[in-house]
Amino acid sequence: MSPRPLALVTGGWRRVGAAIARKLAGEGWDLALHAHRAASFDAAFAAELQALGAQVFALETELADPARASRLPAEAAAMAGRAPSLLVNCASAFAEDTIATVTAEELEQHFGVNLFAPVLLSRAMAEALGDAHGVIIHVLDQRVVNPVPDQLSYTLSKQALHAAVRTLSRAMAPRLRVNGVAPGLTLPTADYDAAQWQRLAGLMPLGALPKPDDIADAVVYLASARSVTGQTIFVDGGAHLESYARDFVYLSK
Repeated sequence: MSPRPLALVTGGWRRVGAAIARKLAGEGWDLALHAHRAASFDAAFAAELQALGAQVFALETELADPARASRLPAEAAAMAGRAPSLLVNCASAFAEDTIATVTAEELEQHFGVNLFAPVLLSRAMAEALGDAHGVIIHVLDQRVVNPVPDQLSYTLSKQALHAAVRTLSRAMAPRLRVNGVAPGLTLPTADYDAAQWQRLAGLMPLGALPKPDDIADAVVYLASARSVTGQTIFVDGGAHLESYARDFVYLSK
């Protein structure tokens, strides 16, 4: 019996990354799950994935370090005994800055994690696969088409990764397909209260915010859509169709 295919998911232990990992486990994938720190490894979550039939391999890597990011697919292959055939780049750096406060250090940090690491991971995955075919999915943000002035370094880095999806899809064809998934506002943080969250849902063209499983569904589709490359699917309740004056955390207070 052939082993299940292996998916490498950066940021795969929590929030949207965990939802993607759970969905992939149910769809027949084994999982190499990356975290920035080993403290994020969750034995209960690993057991949940194992109950769905998945082998789970835990990897700790600082993606801002180009050398360490480049080693991640090979490390996953060494642990699992086979190279990952699916890379889901879900990990992101996210911090507050504006044009008035942006620094070279903030730009370097955000571009290192949100652009340089995904590109280097893509190349490293192709090398680990040898002559085999694979799929790369970069998780973006709906704001890449209608940007806001907030979180400037984050926004610029995600816009660059959005552009890279098409370029990488051409550069890596025909062996690797490269696509993007652009979520909207999905999971609340402590910055939101329940009333604001409900009001924000009403601002979406569909009148609702996406759920983590909706994003995971798009990943599963792209993982198996053999004729699709260079595309970005927006999973955002229609948010990318609108132009918002500020980041959602500042709206509908």
